[in-house]
Amino acid sequence: MTERITPTGSSDGPSDGDRLPPARFALDRQTWKEIAHLLLNLPASLIGFVYVVTMLATGAGLAVTVVGLPLLAGGLRGSRQLGKAERARARRLLGLRIDEPSPLPRAGFFGWLWSSLKDPVAWRATLYDFIRLPWGIATFVVTLVSLFVLWPVLPFLARGLTNVDRALVRGLLSPDDALERRIAELESNRGVVVDAAAADLRRIERDLHDGAQARLVALAMGLGLAKEKLLEDPDAAAVMVDEAHGEVKLALQELRDLARGIHPAVLTDRGLDAALSSVASRCTVPVKVTADLETRPAAAIEGIAYFTVSELLQNVSKHSGARSASVDVWRSDDRLLIQVRDDGHGGAGLDGGTGMAGLADRLGAVDGLFVVDSPEGGPTVVTAELPWRAREGGLAR
Repeated sequence: MTERITPTGSSDGPSDGDRLPPARFALDRQTWKEIAHLLLNLPASLIGFVYVVTMLATGAGLAVTVVGLPLLAGGLRGSRQLGKAERARARRLLGLRIDEPSPLPRAGFFGWLWSSLKDPVAWRATLYDFIRLPWGIATFVVTLVSLFVLWPVLPFLARGLTNVDRALVRGLLSPDDALERRIAELESNRGVVVDAAAADLRRIERDLHDGAQARLVALAMGLGLAKEKLLEDPDAAAVMVDEAHGEVKLALQELRDLARGIHPAVLTDRGLDAALSSVASRCTVPVKVTADLETRPAAAIEGIAYFTVSELLQNVSKHSGARSASVDVWRSDDRLLIQVRDDGHGGAGLDGGTGMAGLADRLGAVDGLFVVDSPEGGPTVVTAELPWRAREGGLAR
């Protein structure tokens, strides 16, 4: 079973005109829709042209004043709404399958101003309205005359003219598919990162409350009792102090384990090779670690790589039934690659309750890839790929 998780994407669908019936010598329903669209071109283009010219002239003329840029930003927001109306008209009358662009982010005044002024959707809609007036006049006149003079060929004429409209809408009013996919991906990944961070904080709070904190409270109570018995029963007090000393050691170990779960010191000080060797030494299955890294990636990438391998080796210990495993880490161009193998019984997947789906989400949040190849009977090979992103301070480039 092979499962692959990659950053969000989508395939291109059929072209917008595929679902339109061919034009023929008949004024059918689609032809009447196209005629209506062509006749509406004049008022729509006239409104758009007047709005854009007024908005640009006013905004540009007052740009040197404190109100100029806000007026221009508001005008661009209005252009965005005109573009939305034109997309709706094209969907209804021309049969265009066209998506709406992502909404602008909600922020304070300066965020609103900046996002409005640099909004490519609004600027393309402004250009659309600015150049459309001659075409709107021409299509209105030609269509109106053809209704009385050239009506036998009007279906073909209407189809040809509206195909130009379709091209204009697709070229200037369609969202940038690659950009929109990236925006949707980043919004999704932001949610994954926030959820993961919240889960980690809850885990740390729970571990502190139920582990080290509870042990330290018991230790304080024990030392208090020992202090009371110190004069009247020194031997009993000595025994209690000795027990408290043992509790201190356990509390320190729990705190070390908790700190290792947040970010291990060996990773910060010595890098992935040493950190992964440390993780491998705690695995119940013999693990061979090979790290071919001349320099170090970004600290955040190192941390994700470390915890990815750590969780995969935990799965090997708990679920695989393997007798041996290996971890290989290397750099390829600007990517960090990790491969974890084991000779267990296989059958691992993203929906098996082993935490792999969470790993895939975390890697996807930083433009990573996650591939699980685990046929029944084994072996299991998990490959992870992360962006390199050189460390700050000039350690690597």
